[in-house]
Amino acid sequence: MKELQKILSRVRQAAEHYEMILPGDKIAVGLSGGKDSTVLLVALAALSGFYPVPFSVCAVTVSPGFPGQTAADYEPFVRLCDRLDVEYRVEETRIAQIVFEERKEKAPCSLCAKLRRGALCAACQDMGANRLALGHHRDDVVETFMLNLMQTGKIGCFMPVTEYPDTKLSVIRPLIYTEESDVRRLVQVMDLPVYRNPCPADGETERANMKEYLRAYDKDRRGLYRRILGALERSGLDGWHV
Repeated sequence: MKELQKILSRVRQAAEHYEMILPGDKIAVGLSGGKDSTVLLVALAALSGFYPVPFSVCAVTVSPGFPGQTAADYEPFVRLCDRLDVEYRVEETRIAQIVFEERKEKAPCSLCAKLRRGALCAACQDMGANRLALGHHRDDVVETFMLNLMQTGKIGCFMPVTEYPDTKLSVIRPLIYTEESDVRRLVQVMDLPVYRNPCPADGETERANMKEYLRAYDKDRRGLYRRILGALERSGLDGWHV
């Protein structure tokens, strides 16, 4: 399948360039249910079959506990993991209650992300994984970089590989060279399950505004995302290099 092969090529390029995968790694995919993490899971499961060094893949979903969420919501991902022969775990939490009811956060994304990351790391350790793979793709890289630049006046972005010494866990982002449009295409071609985010703040963040701005600019100036990613890698910023 050419769509999967294209993404596998990009994932392998990122993995080798930033040494994301080492022999014997057990990589847990943070499976949110969105298109990005689902495609990442499929790609890593396929890559594990022919990558030069041996590694294994598992998957974990952090359920934030929004009203109405049930185990049935995750059944499509249970079936997908069974088909891929990947160990899968759903971690139930009270994140939604903490963020929206107890703390009543007006800008909930930061706290929610922090709590979800903590739950993910704990689940990874329980599953014996030493790496956590997140589904940030190339468009996410560029949007994060531009948000930091335009909102805070700082040059910064998340790193391809982040070490968490206190947990002995590494966070990797194998999709950083993969375009969001290719992710969408693979979901359609393979008819992959996607779970709509029930968060009331979904789609109403500054990130969504930045995405719209960059896409409008790129429409008449093709290659914007590629140029910004290249500039980031040449910048000497921590964790990024050509």
